[in-house]
Amino acid sequence: MNQIFAEGKAIIKKTALDSTHQDISQEAGLPLARYRILDLTGNEGAYCGRLMADFGADVIKIERPGGDFSRNIGPFYKDLPHPERSIPWYFLNANKRGVTLNIETADGRQILETLLKRAHFLIESSPAGYLETVGLGYSTLQAINPGLIMVSITPFGQNGPWQDWKSCDLTHMALSGFANILGEPDRAPMRLSVDQACLQAGAQAAAGAMIAHYYRQKTGKGQHIDLSIQEAVNNVTTGSAYRSEIGEGGMGGQRSGRRFNRGHVKALDIWECRDGYVAWRIWTGQLGSKTKAVVDWMNSEGLGLELKEVDWAIIDYGTITQEQLDTWESHFAKFFLRHTKEQLYEKAIEWGASLFPVNTPKDLAGNKQLGERGFWAKIEHPEVEGTFNCPSAAVKSSAYYCGIRYRSPMVGEHNSEIYIGELGFSKEDITILKQAGII
Repeated sequence: MNQIFAEGKAIIKKTALDSTHQDISQEAGLPLARYRILDLTGNEGAYCGRLMADFGADVIKIERPGGDFSRNIGPFYKDLPHPERSIPWYFLNANKRGVTLNIETADGRQILETLLKRAHFLIESSPAGYLETVGLGYSTLQAINPGLIMVSITPFGQNGPWQDWKSCDLTHMALSGFANILGEPDRAPMRLSVDQACLQAGAQAAAGAMIAHYYRQKTGKGQHIDLSIQEAVNNVTTGSAYRSEIGEGGMGGQRSGRRFNRGHVKALDIWECRDGYVAWRIWTGQLGSKTKAVVDWMNSEGLGLELKEVDWAIIDYGTITQEQLDTWESHFAKFFLRHTKEQLYEKAIEWGASLFPVNTPKDLAGNKQLGERGFWAKIEHPEVEGTFNCPSAAVKSSAYYCGIRYRSPMVGEHNSEIYIGELGFSKEDITILKQAGII
């Protein structure tokens, strides 16, 4: 198994930029190597194409002339704003080829239709109904390629009273109820610092596309996948919806900061330590032995002796008072502040305690487990004189390597490769198309 993974990594290292994506994918035995995807998404749906590209699909990113707006989303490599230095772009568009095309022109539409004849999927995230207005609605595309699977990723779906509304990540964090469960109870709701809505939508769109692909293999028929980002994020927070009906005041569905609502008391589950935070909670009942393990550990250092005689197996969160809980927690808090995250984690393993460090991005970059499994792929981007780590696929297979094989494309990088090499245009044609603003 490790040998196969090592061979996959070697492919990344030896692959030249002028090699075709499908050749390399087929060489690696990737399951989607036979399939082509036209990716017309902006930031909203780019992760869908990235996931499918990881499994070998030949994903052609189609941008407007000059480059897609999402290239202007920071942060930027070395904090220098530039369309070719967007770090989100690097991540979301790795393993793809890139061309420029103005589909609002007659020639641009004709070129897209030609590409569609060879494509198996089309992913797009334009406003609901936009492609219809430019003559590229699903019925038109289906007539060109009956087996085409079209995936439309929009804020609220293709129909309904909100179908024309615009949105952003903050909008979906709020509408889905996600923000309501984040942050301190005495302050306004919060959102995650990194956009999540579009990533969730992209992942669920990729799953939907593959289910449609299975159907196509059985019937030969394509279909239109209509994905609402609002619904995708709602799927992630359904747990908090049903938990809010459980217990007095609800166990979920409300902000509790570093505390976890357990009936009528609030228990800490995030604890400050010497260099950050760790995740742990006071376990009771059948899991009381996990708390006793920490108490024994504290006692070995001369701390928490007041907790030595507490029988955690008979503690009931439904009957203890907040004052009792606060007193116990004060002893654990003093103990955790004496140690670093790494010290606590290593000792927790030794003592059999369920305690975990709250990792920062820096911690993740140096994480031994992620490093050993090759999660971080080293990407060379000579155009910006940079080499940096990029998250690779989370999936490992004994048959193939499904990680990063190519860096993200520069604006129009593969215009010649596709328009001249595949569609048969001449260099003079390319010049004319570029001057006319078509590519």
